[in-house]
Amino acid sequence: MADLFDIIQWCDQTLKSHEFKDYAPNGLQIEGKQQVNKILCAVSASQSAIEAAVEYGADMLLVHHGYFWKGEPYPITGMRGKRIKTLIQQDISLVGYHLPLDSHPTLGNNAAIADLLELEQIEQLDPSERNPIGNIGYLKQAMTPDAFKAFVSEQLGFNAIHLAADKTRIQKVGFCTGGAQDYITKAAEQDCDAYISGEVSERTFYQAQELNVHYYACGHHATEKYGVQRLAKAISEQFNIEYSYFELNNPI
Repeated sequence: MADLFDIIQWCDQTLKSHEFKDYAPNGLQIEGKQQVNKILCAVSASQSAIEAAVEYGADMLLVHHGYFWKGEPYPITGMRGKRIKTLIQQDISLVGYHLPLDSHPTLGNNAAIADLLELEQIEQLDPSERNPIGNIGYLKQAMTPDAFKAFVSEQLGFNAIHLAADKTRIQKVGFCTGGAQDYITKAAEQDCDAYISGEVSERTFYQAQELNVHYYACGHHATEKYGVQRLAKAISEQFNIEYSYFELNNPI
């Protein structure tokens, strides 16, 4: 069992959350029990994840996508009201880390993608960023675009959408998990052969062609289910507490 605020302090320091200008607050979003014995982690703080946390007997729900995003309405009503009410009634803390958990060089979503795809010589996608959100890596051996699609689909467990470019071989790969499809322009600036993210937009089809960068949409959820698991495991080892992962199999 560990103190809630000791865990938050350790996470904040480990992820350097204070260095990020984010779209939602990082760290403790809803305060529950002060003593934490069990953590459930999930990609998003959906009602299903909350109910799974209740069933698991969790004292903390650790997520990548929490609440209080910029532009959200202030009233705590409807769907969001039900979620928050359940957490408060069950005395479960909600802890969320967004961009810091994308960026971290070992615990982050992008680090996990690099490991899964066996990419080497990891670089920043945008050299001007203090804490890079996207990265570049190199395949050990170049692949054809079709072979690379099959590879990423198998490794990430998601049938990737491939928007083709003219290049016949892929070795230098840009990547940024989640909804970072517009970073394909950064990948083009760095002369990447391909770029991977989670989602895709109508405009991305033309960008891939005109920028000559193969684009692979591998699922927002599918590319971001690793960071929370890595962080939860690190917390478990640091504080000797139990954790589990809730998978909802979101197809987006």
